[in-house]
Order: sequence, then structure tokens, then C-alpha cells
Amino acid sequence: MPSEAATFSTVAPAEPCGTVAVSGAAGGALRPGDTAPEAPGFAPPRLDAPAPYFEGRTTHGFLRLSDFARHWLVFFAHPADFTPVCASEFVSFSRNSARFAALDCRLLGLSLDSVYAHLAWRESIREHFGISVDFPIMEDLSRDISRRYGMLHGGGAGSDVRALFIIDPKGILRAMLFYPATTGRSVSEVLRLVQALQSADRLHVVTPEGWQPGEATVEPAPQTVAATEARRNLNYGCVDWYYYTKPPVSP
Repeated sequence: MPSEAATFSTVAPAEPCGTVAVSGAAGGALRPGDTAPEAPGFAPPRLDAPAPYFEGRTTHGFLRLSDFARHWLVFFAHPADFTPVCASEFVSFSRNSARFAALDCRLLGLSLDSVYAHLAWRESIREHFGISVDFPIMEDLSRDISRRYGMLHGGGAGSDVRALFIIDPKGILRAMLFYPATTGRSVSEVLRLVQALQSADRLHVVTPEGWQPGEATVEPAPQTVAATEARRNLNYGCVDWYYYTKPPVSP
């Protein structure tokens, strides 16, 4: 879990991340012990570290990462406006926006398209799907944000992949997902992931595979002999010394 001392970054870095690593002693072919090169634009951020800074124009005006402080944030990129898989995702995120809001979780979309394209696509979705996209969509014409978040997997010049990042109220990156352009994301799974992260923080537990709100959680594994011995006194959920289920707790 993230450090209590973590805080939101409000200052842009001096230069964007995503620079190219030089391979080999003289930039030639890789030899044993050399570091494999990174593709331009693919230097993914680290979990449980401060989320990379971003700012830019959106369909709701100019926004910065710090504007989402004290809230959970689902920050997700899509390859391009006016494409079918992306449209299906935006329709589903919009239909579930109230469920995210109930978790104090904001939504923010992003692509390399301009804010004018975002506005036109938003109107198209409203007209043809009967859905209003009420969360902001950010432009990234310079590809700066995409590089900082490691979203350009086509040599640095292509479109974003389907990347999604969950940032907590302290500005810490807690989860990230990368999908190919051909495959849409499950909004239900994103909701479940936010709920699992919040429950882990609130209850000091971990959540097993497929966990849903209202189901049993799992105690974190003991890391000392003393903690292992203390588990023997628990009167619930023992599977083995490292695996104790914990009864559901009401929200």
C-alpha cells in the first residue's frame, strides 16, 4: 500500500519522460550484460509511486493532475476518436459514471486528437447512442502526456494503446492496464478494481481473485515468526498459515 507521506505533484517535470535508452557500450548490438533498449514513448510509470504530472486542454477546460487531488481518478487513453471500440467504451463509462461518482472516483479520457475532435465525437455519441459523455476528454497533440505514461507502443509516433491508470486521492498510481487497440476494456472490471483498492485501504486487507464488494477478503500474509504464531489464535478462515479469509464487513 502507498506511503502515508505521499502527496500530489503540482509541478511539471523539467523534461518529459520516455527518452530512448542507449544500448551496448558503443550503441551497437547488445552483448551479455547490456540493457535492452526502450522504445520511444514506452517507459511505463511505477505503481505505488507519484503519478506523472499532466496538464492540458479538455472538453471541460484546462485541467491539471492536481485538479483531481483528494479524489480517486480513472485516467484512460483511447487510440482515436470516431472509432467503434473506443465509442463502445465511452458509452459504457458514461452509463456507469454515477457508480464511479458514488466511489468518489472521477473519470478523465485522453487521446492524441484535438479538443475540437473530442467535442465533435461527443456530439456524435449523443446523437447516435443517446448517451451524454459528461466527463472531460483531454487532448495530447504533443504526445507529451502519452510519453510520460508510456502509452506510445508504436515506436513513439503511433497512436495511444488502450491504457488505463487508477490514481488515488494522494496522487499515487495504484493500478494500470494496457490493452491492444483491437480489444475493448471491461468497465465493470475497472469498477471492481477501484472498489478492491478502496477496500484494501480501508480494511487493511487484500482481495482474492474475482473479489466483489460484500465478499470475504484475505488477511495479508504474515512476514515474521511472531506474526505467524499469532495467526494460530484466530478462530476464523484458516486455510493454511499464510492464508486466512476474513468475514465480509459492511461498507
